[in-house]
Amino acid sequence: MSRDGDIRRWNKGKGKDETGGEKRRKLTRRVKTARGRKISSVRWLQRQINDVYVQRAQKDGYRGRAAYKLLELDERFSLIKRGSLVVDLGAAPGGWSQVALARGAGRVVGIDLLEVEPLEGADFLEMDFTEEAAALSVRELLQGAPQLVLSDMASNTTGHPATDHLRIVALVELAAEFAIETLAPGGKFVAKVFQGGSEGQLLKTLKASFGSVRHFKPDASRAESAETYVIARDFRGNP
Repeated sequence: MSRDGDIRRWNKGKGKDETGGEKRRKLTRRVKTARGRKISSVRWLQRQINDVYVQRAQKDGYRGRAAYKLLELDERFSLIKRGSLVVDLGAAPGGWSQVALARGAGRVVGIDLLEVEPLEGADFLEMDFTEEAAALSVRELLQGAPQLVLSDMASNTTGHPATDHLRIVALVELAAEFAIETLAPGGKFVAKVFQGGSEGQLLKTLKASFGSVRHFKPDASRAESAETYVIARDFRGNP
């Protein structure tokens, strides 16, 4: 289905500003073929087609709006070093790998349940990272200690906030365990978490292995989302 066939522009009229001058109202795109879709699907599509970061990603050639989250994280915390070896956990559709390579990473190894389109400079595994063999497969492909481990993994939501939070924390703990086992000295670990009260053990583990542990929510994260990112730097080794 083409984008033009699926959406149309509304609110094309002009309004008046407070000084009496004319100003153009913001154009809002509506889902045209909403018939037969679930309300939640229509709302998601509506949000996507009007999302400024989705539009920017299409213009800039990134594979998703999440690319801008990593761009902002890298600007603030200087995560990606030139020539570095980077791991991308939960890589699909590949936006974070794109950013890492564009920012100077020498090579990226990514893994995801979903297939990721090939990207020059990156090797992708189509595997479930929760499987016992997955971490070993990633290490074999790395052939060395990475300087940065990224995790944008998220589990499918159940609609029950407490359950969903526990599931994402479990994924982050798995990613943190992998990072602690594989990172080079001085390395960094970045992972998506959701605000809540169940990540105390995760933070304790990270603080025992890294010199600095911070939370940060990029502007590209939707305001209504509970997601934030934990940034652990200056890896000291496995305690």
